[in-house]
Amino acid sequence: MSFFVARFLTQENRERAAVTGLLRAQARGDASAVLRSLSGCARDAACRSLVEADVRRLRRAGTLKILSYRSSTSSGLGSRRGPTRVAWDIGGIGVPVVQCVDVEHRGNVLLGDTIVLHGISAPIAGGALCPR
Repeated sequence: MSFFVARFLTQENRERAAVTGLLRAQARGDASAVLRSLSGCARDAACRSLVEADVRRLRRAGTLKILSYRSSTSSGLGSRRGPTRVAWDIGGIGVPVVQCVDVEHRGNVLLGDTIVLHGISAPIAGGALCPR
């Protein structure tokens, strides 16, 4: 029983790690890594083009810091999909970047779920919400 409780309690950490890895790749200018992180994006010309443009625009040197993280999918037992709103910065220089990541949990958290990232938005206004 404690194994299942631990899996439930760590699902948000696993989601956050996947999203943070995506943002780190974007910030270091690694479009290939971003495309590998997003399910199906590399095969979609429009998605690929948006990722490449955002990577060029959002490239920054330094250590990524998550300022705000609001997930609509991190808790629950079954499959679910929705936006995660994340604000991030590199070393406190400039205005923080706010983006929405389309996150899906496939499967059942108690028996094993998989986190799939489907997309990442261009930067949005600091007070804006992610579309559902």
